[in-house]
Amino acid sequence: MEEEQGKSQRSDIPKKSIYRLSIYHRCLQKLSANEQDTVSSTTLAKAAGVKPSQLRKDLGYFGQFGTRGLGYPVDGLISTIREALGREHLQPVILVGAGNLGSALLRYQGFQKEGYEVIAAFDAKPEEARARALEIPVHDVSELEDFVTEHEVKLAILCVPIDKAQEVVNRLVSCGIQGILNFSSIMLEVPTEVTVNNVDLALELEHLGYFIR
Repeated sequence: MEEEQGKSQRSDIPKKSIYRLSIYHRCLQKLSANEQDTVSSTTLAKAAGVKPSQLRKDLGYFGQFGTRGLGYPVDGLISTIREALGREHLQPVILVGAGNLGSALLRYQGFQKEGYEVIAAFDAKPEEARARALEIPVHDVSELEDFVTEHEVKLAILCVPIDKAQEVVNRLVSCGIQGILNFSSIMLEVPTEVTVNNVDLALELEHLGYFIR
């Protein structure tokens, strides 16, 4: 009952607010590295590129923080945001599609720093992926469901061809995946309880192209 209530409360929080929490977290980490104990809402909002009122509203979804005239305790706010984002412990993640892009992501060292650990990859031709000398184990995609269930994985990165994306997503959802980072340049159909974040690199370049005319 409590778990369902928690999910309901999280679903009421705007996705953009969740996204901005990650930005606040990075800004706070820099302040902490510089041994700064407190920060005002104005200073933190400026560093994050938002208005102070938006910052206070975003943080307000998770409780009351800070003291008027003194600001927010940096380390305390870092801990609260990490808990809200589920970063108290390393979150296991799988990657499906270990081709050129997938292999590049498997070599990325920043996931663990942010609280996520890619523990395995899956591919239709795992022997080709293994030939890339990846440190993360690459399994045949036929082993996907058993692995996800056994390791209780809830997050997946999708880098498969467009014509295979929906089929793979259906399999991921059926075995318990709740969050998908989609690099497959296609809008996926998923149940309402599953969250998909789409990363379309070509589209992002198209947007950038507008500003260099």
